Amino acid sequence: MDRSPLPQPVLIERAGDVLSFTLNRPDAGNEISGPMFDAMTATLRSEAAEPTARVLRIRASGDVFCTGRERAARDAVSIRSEVARLIELKRLVRGTSMIAIAEVQGDAHGFGFGLAILCDFTLVSSRATLAFPEMRKGLPPAAIMAYAGRYALPKALFPMVLLGDALTPAAALQAGLITKVCEPAMLRSDADALTERILALDDAGVRQCKAFFLAAEECTTEQNFRSATDMLTVASLRLMQGR
Repeated sequence: MDRSPLPQPVLIERAGDVLSFTLNRPDAGNEISGPMFDAMTATLRSEAAEPTARVLRIRASGDVFCTGRERAARDAVSIRSEVARLIELKRLVRGTSMIAIAEVQGDAHGFGFGLAILCDFTLVSSRATLAFPEMRKGLPPAAIMAYAGRYALPKALFPMVLLGDALTPAAALQAGLITKVCEPAMLRSDADALTERILALDDAGVRQCKAFFLAAEECTTEQNFRSATDMLTVASLRLMQGR
């Protein structure tokens, strides 16, 4: 009798300053299941409490990146809980002090595309298709619309979320939703090179840069000027003391 252990649905690995999430349900289109949400959320919460890694890489096994998420809930209470769980993961990915890199080697639809967009860098294979297909089932993709407008202009974005047509990586790049289109064979090496460039930068400076960049999106220019005065004072003193 075969007693080999079942494969982990998401592989969570640390290598030096790099934390990696590898979606590992290729036979199910790498849809995010409840246990996968829980595992990634717990890891990101732990990292937020005691930061150690500097780069987060999100990738997938098989030919598909992620075609969505599982929907198991059937009543209002459980549906709300399910949605809250997915939004919490998105909040943690966006807000982490690590620099997040999505390595989209294959199709990314719905939640998968939305998760990739949230990363600081979204590298996409030229062979991938991208889409927000939720409205084709009558479900407005509210969790994606909550932030996608920060990346793409309304006239480009609204047809994507309303009509759900498949997008080429080139179209997504032009709209501002991804960072780079990569040749399939070069995706991993491009992500490796980007990781090395990030790790070569000052750790504290990188975390401060990301925190300020995210905060500036939520505030007025005048508030940002005041915050910039504080941050540049603190950062300059830190660098002077480190010499």
